[in-house]
Amino acid sequence: MTPYIHTVQYYETDKMGIAHHSNYVRWMEEARMELLRQMGWPMSRLEAEGITSPVVSVECRYLRPTTYDDRISILVTVEQYTGVKLRLSYTMKNENTGETVHTSASTHCFIDENARPISLKKRFPAFDEALREYADR
Repeated sequence: MTPYIHTVQYYETDKMGIAHHSNYVRWMEEARMELLRQMGWPMSRLEAEGITSPVVSVECRYLRPTTYDDRISILVTVEQYTGVKLRLSYTMKNENTGETVHTSASTHCFIDENARPISLKKRFPAFDEALREYADR
């Protein structure tokens, strides 16, 4: 996957001029949406097929502060995929300094329109195959 680039916006910073910690979770989602788009399975397509993917858990490590106008490169990796759950890891780097500023992970499940867990292998084998391919990288 090509890393997703997020430029820290002024409104994302606090009184100290540092990006508020809650924004990193948003940036994770932006990068996850970009990963799905690059895989050929944008969220709009998944939702049209009746698939949603709620967050089950999020883990964050804040290593260095980011400030207004910093360009943050976010690399998303498929860490684990079981067919029912997906765990993604995120590495965020400041493009100006090259420093890793944040590492995190999110776990997602897949549910149908009735909020019932689904097996992608059975219901959406092409998407299952795409995720397995990314997990093997």
